[in-house]
Amino acid sequence: MTAYRRFRDRIRIGPVQVGTYYDGRGREMHTAACTAPRCGFSADYHDRSAAELAARTHRCHA
Repeated sequence: MTAYRRFRDRIRIGPVQVGTYYDGRGREMHTAACTAPRCGFSADYHDRSAAELAARTHRCHA
Protein backbone atom coordinates (compact mmCIF):
# COMPACT_ATOMS: atom_id res chain seq x y z
CA MET A 1 0.00 0.00 0.00
CA THR A 2 1.40 3.38 -0.96
CA ALA A 3 1.45 6.36 1.36
CA TYR A 4 -1.12 8.94 0.29
CA ARG A 5 -0.28 12.29 1.83
CA ARG A 6 -2.40 15.38 1.47
CA PHE A 7 -0.07 18.31 2.05
CA ARG A 8 -1.24 21.65 3.36
CA ASP A 9 0.48 24.87 4.36
CA ARG A 10 3.17 24.51 1.70
CA ILE A 11 6.00 26.98 1.19
CA ARG A 12 8.98 27.03 -1.10
CA ILE A 13 12.47 27.97 0.10
CA GLY A 14 14.78 27.95 -2.90
CA PRO A 15 14.45 24.55 -4.60
CA VAL A 16 13.05 22.94 -1.41
CA GLN A 17 9.35 22.68 -0.62
CA VAL A 18 8.13 22.38 2.96
CA GLY A 19 4.68 20.95 3.64
CA THR A 20 2.55 19.77 6.56
CA TYR A 21 0.52 16.56 6.61
CA TYR A 22 -1.01 14.01 8.99
CA ASP A 23 0.66 10.62 9.13
CA GLY A 24 -1.18 7.30 9.36
CA ARG A 25 -1.54 7.64 13.13
CA GLY A 26 -3.06 11.12 13.01
CA ARG A 27 0.06 12.99 14.10
CA GLU A 28 0.99 16.24 12.40
CA MET A 29 4.26 15.87 10.48
CA HIS A 30 6.32 18.22 8.35
CA THR A 31 8.44 17.33 5.36
CA ALA A 32 11.16 19.09 3.39
CA ALA A 33 11.79 17.85 -0.16
CA CYS A 34 14.11 19.20 -2.83
CA THR A 35 12.59 19.56 -6.29
CA ALA A 36 15.86 19.87 -8.20
CA PRO A 37 16.51 17.16 -10.82
CA ARG A 38 18.57 14.19 -9.54
CA CYS A 39 18.80 15.58 -5.99
CA GLY A 40 16.63 13.14 -4.03
CA PHE A 41 16.70 15.02 -0.69
CA SER A 42 13.63 14.62 1.49
CA ALA A 43 13.14 14.31 5.23
CA ASP A 44 10.24 14.20 7.72
CA TYR A 45 10.23 16.18 10.96
CA HIS A 46 7.96 16.59 13.98
CA ASP A 47 8.54 20.36 14.12
CA ARG A 48 7.81 22.86 11.37
CA SER A 49 10.85 24.91 12.37
CA ALA A 50 13.13 21.90 11.87
CA ALA A 51 11.77 21.32 8.38
CA GLU A 52 12.25 24.98 7.47
CA LEU A 53 15.78 24.96 8.86
CA ALA A 54 16.61 21.90 6.75
CA ALA A 55 15.21 23.70 3.69
CA ARG A 56 17.29 26.80 4.35
CA THR A 57 20.55 24.92 4.90
CA HIS A 58 20.15 22.34 2.10
CA ARG A 59 22.75 22.48 -0.67
CA CYS A 60 22.15 20.47 -3.82
CA HIS A 61 24.99 18.31 -5.08
CA ALA A 62 23.21 17.51 -8.33
